[in-house]
Amino acid sequence: MDYAIIGGTGVYTPLLFEREEEQFVKTPYGNVTCKTGSYQKRDIVFIARHNSEHKIPPHKINYAANIWALKHLGVKCIIATNAVGSANREIGVGDFVIIDQFLDFTKSRRCTFFNGENTPVVHVDVTDPYCSTLRKLLIDVGGDLGLKIHERGCYACFEGPRYETAAEIKMVGMLGGDVVGMTNVPEVVLAREAGICYAAVCVVTNMGAGISEGILKHKEVSELMAKNIDKVRLLALETLTAVPDDICCSCKQSGFSLPGMEES
Repeated sequence: MDYAIIGGTGVYTPLLFEREEEQFVKTPYGNVTCKTGSYQKRDIVFIARHNSEHKIPPHKINYAANIWALKHLGVKCIIATNAVGSANREIGVGDFVIIDQFLDFTKSRRCTFFNGENTPVVHVDVTDPYCSTLRKLLIDVGGDLGLKIHERGCYACFEGPRYETAAEIKMVGMLGGDVVGMTNVPEVVLAREAGICYAAVCVVTNMGAGISEGILKHKEVSELMAKNIDKVRLLALETLTAVPDDICCSCKQSGFSLPGMEES
């Protein structure tokens, strides 16, 4: 299984898989349920980040278990999907953003596989946190599909599950952030520690607090994602089919041997 999709809000099933099967992976951090199947002759793993019924809030997602499980299954490339709010008036509702940087405002999450207790201490390079090869493929495939794509964007990750205040959205804009969400960090960092190519496609479901005309509701976010769900799935799947077998990037070189992987 060289390829994986991590589905965020609204993306709870791969749908377009052939020979879909459910699989359970035991990890040092907890068990993971995923679906495996194929699309255009490529074997792909799918994980619903919030589970298939959206019962796991963003601050309680077991990011370490998910990434460890994908590494255990042999995954080399991950496309993640994220529903986001916009902190940039030039990025509107329904737009797709292929993020290239992040700001981390999370507070209580396990942010590394290497906590220094029963593991070595490591310092992973995240100068460019998202795989440049996967990002370019997402941009090219998105263009071919006729999607409104923003080729760059900075993702500000908050702890959640509450939405951001108007002051926080203003702060994000001042710091150069473009979109806000609750799930991309530490997922992207853990993928880099694991040496897995990782890129994320963000769908703007609402304008941020203080920019939007009314209060923010999860129902409205879900409804907007439902309108774009087929486009999101197709973009992720078509991008993975376009990944060259000899993908050339530095993601793998930045990774480390994960704790417990040798004994798995």
